[in-house]
Formats: sequence, C-alpha cells, structure tokens
Amino acid sequence: MSSTIVHEAAMAGDPDAGAESDDKNPFLVALGERARALRARRGMTRKAVALAAAVSERHLANLEYGIGNASILVLQQVAQALHCPLAELTGDITTSTPEWLLLRELLEHRDEATLRRVRVAVGELLGTGGGNAGRSPRVALIGLRGAGKSTLGQLLADDLGFAFVELSREIEKFAGCSISEIQALYGQNAYRRYERRALEEAIQIYPEAVIATPGGLVSDPATFNLLLAHCTTVWLQANPEDHMKRVAAQGDMRPMAASAEAMDDLKRILAGRAAFYSKAEFSLDTSAQALEPSFAALRELVRQALRLPLA
Repeated sequence: MSSTIVHEAAMAGDPDAGAESDDKNPFLVALGERARALRARRGMTRKAVALAAAVSERHLANLEYGIGNASILVLQQVAQALHCPLAELTGDITTSTPEWLLLRELLEHRDEATLRRVRVAVGELLGTGGGNAGRSPRVALIGLRGAGKSTLGQLLADDLGFAFVELSREIEKFAGCSISEIQALYGQNAYRRYERRALEEAIQIYPEAVIATPGGLVSDPATFNLLLAHCTTVWLQANPEDHMKRVAAQGDMRPMAASAEAMDDLKRILAGRAAFYSKAEFSLDTSAQALEPSFAALRELVRQALRLPLA
C-alpha cells in the first residue's frame, strides 16, 4: 500500500491501514502507544477521551495508531482529558515509571529552597556529592564571558597560592583543537563531553585551585551538579553593557558573532542562565567597581568562606 493511500485511509479513520505502513514515524508510533496505555490505565473508552478532549474520535484513533501528527494544542487537550501531564504523553523520562511519577508529585509546586535541599540530599544518598558542606578549597568562578573570570581568577589563584585552571584551555587540550573548531567539527554534544571530562580531571588533580569555567557550563545539569558538589562557587555578575564591552575589548564576539542584535542576544542569554548562575554559593557584581576593588572584594569573600586569614 502506497504512503499516499495509507495517509488517505488514515485521514478517513482506518487505523488498520496505517498499521500496515512500514514508514511510520517511530516517535508518533511511541506517542500513540503511550496514549493507548494511558487511556487503558484510566479505564476510559476512546469515545470518552475524544469527547473530553474536544477532538473527533477519528482524530484520536489516528493519534493512537501513530498516523496522525497532532498539533501541540491537541496533545495538550488529550493530556488534560487523560488527567496526566503533557510530559507523560510525550514520553518525558520523569514520567516513565511509577516511581518517577511519584517523585514528580512529591516535588511539584515546592519552592526553590526546598528543591535545593532535596537535590543535596539525593546527591549525598547516591554518593555523587549533593552539596559542598565542607567548603572546598577548589574555587570555581561562573558567569558569562566578560564577567572577569580569567583576570580575577588568576589574581585570586596567585594570592591564595593555588593552581589556576582555565577550563576552556583544558577542553582544547583534550580535543586537540580550539573551542570553535570543536563546535564546528563535532557539535555541541561533543563539546559538552569534553567540558565534563576537563572538569572531572581538574577535580581529581587539584585539591586546591581556582577554576575559571566556560559561561555555558551551567546549561549541562550533570556537569553543573559536579561543579556544585566539589567546588566553592562564585557567580561573577556584570550588566550586559559591561559584558559586551569587555568581550569586544578581547577581540572575541562569541557567542554574539554576526548578530545584528548583539545586545539583545546577550541579554537573552544572560536572562536564560541567571537562574542557574544564582545556584552559586556566593555572588559578586564586577560592574559596580574597577578591577582592583573587584579583586579586593573577591579576595575577602573567598578567604572568609575558606576561613583563611585576610592579612
């Protein structure tokens, strides 16, 4: 049976016609299987679900047999009719088993402080390090490019007598090429793997260090969890104008290259990452003052956190 005939039969409401097709999209097939399983779990007929979702029974049948490519709004209506989150219908991992679902229910609507305590407790339970209770002498500076991580990090490492680790340089050593080449040749996923390996090695090699991290490290939950568990973290903040000015002064417009709305792009990136950066134990606004007073403030903050003398 041709794909055209299959499609026409499917639109006419013949699920068996779609079942004979060899080229059905695997995602749509899996979506349909989940829809049928959820309907069975709720003990609802297809007609009842279609009525509750305000869609035709034919449309729902196509969805269940992996034929119909439903819009996100239709999927939302079906999820509501099945009394389940949209994520469960689309196959999010946190809905894949009863235990995941029970955990989701326990955590839903909890405030950020409670969720942080749960994350730390789970990390400790699993032995992956939930928090940094002992204030590690590995000091990690996080924030967007242009916040002063490299400059202030080197000054801080010299002051403390610690090793200074520029994680971007370590990533390049692992890959044998530049950051831009890694992303161009191998893609973002490969870059994140190198980033994770570089951090793991830094943690293993240096019991005491100041680590300047790439701005996007916080976007990978596994790597960011590792950082939070094994380092004393400081978010170096700056306003968008200072970020842009400092990056331009370095002759590097990443990640705003070739953008006609570079400032808007930067503001969106900063807004998107701010909630993650705020998970750092400490923060310091480097826009508020020049280099020397910024370093003095960072030095005092870190020395107090590590219980080191200020003199």
